[in-house]
Amino acid sequence: MRVLVVEDEPLMAAAVRDGLRLEAIAADVAGDGRTALELLAANSYDIAVLDRDIPGPSGDEVAARIVASRTGMPILMLTAADRLDDLASGFGLGADDYLTKPFELRELVLRLRALDRRRAHHRPPVRELAGLRLDPFRREVHRDGRYVALTRKQFAVLEVLVTAEGGVVSAEELLERAWDENADPFTNAVRITVSALRKRLGPPWLITTVPGVGYRIAADAGAGADERA
Repeated sequence: MRVLVVEDEPLMAAAVRDGLRLEAIAADVAGDGRTALELLAANSYDIAVLDRDIPGPSGDEVAARIVASRTGMPILMLTAADRLDDLASGFGLGADDYLTKPFELRELVLRLRALDRRRAHHRPPVRELAGLRLDPFRREVHRDGRYVALTRKQFAVLEVLVTAEGGVVSAEELLERAWDENADPFTNAVRITVSALRKRLGPPWLITTVPGVGYRIAADAGAGADERA
């Protein structure tokens, strides 16, 4: 999952960003409405975490732009105001959820996971494919009943591949979905992570390489599957 955090308090924004990354959620940060709109135009996000009280354009204006784009991107609004009228106006702008400050990071993570599940309601919360069972809430992976310990980045990459349901995912898309805007587009981090992930899952090799295209989960994985990263 990749989210955009729009928050003008630098310390809070950094704490939220770092906390989300620990939960295998890639997060970009914008400190004002102008930067937020620029990032939204340049990147694809699953959810926007939006503080209403930010330098212009306001959080309300950014929310209106997101809704007008018809991308279906959920909006989780942050605010220090907890009056019913404030909540009502936020939902009226198109917010999907609301969190008042101060808040616990764990609650934010749970709400983001719930919004992501709601956004892709056709996918079950626990995703299963080719003997894999991936639980995004508990961040657990089992293969054929065997627990597989993964790093945060390996889990994020595997979640993207499993969500593709056997479709090919390019290295560029993996970099976009599992890393953040600071990732070097010329890095070999994707290849290294996929190679390590393949080894963690063990044989028969489950992740196959489609030369020149990307990676996919092989539903018919066997000993002959391509091991190259």
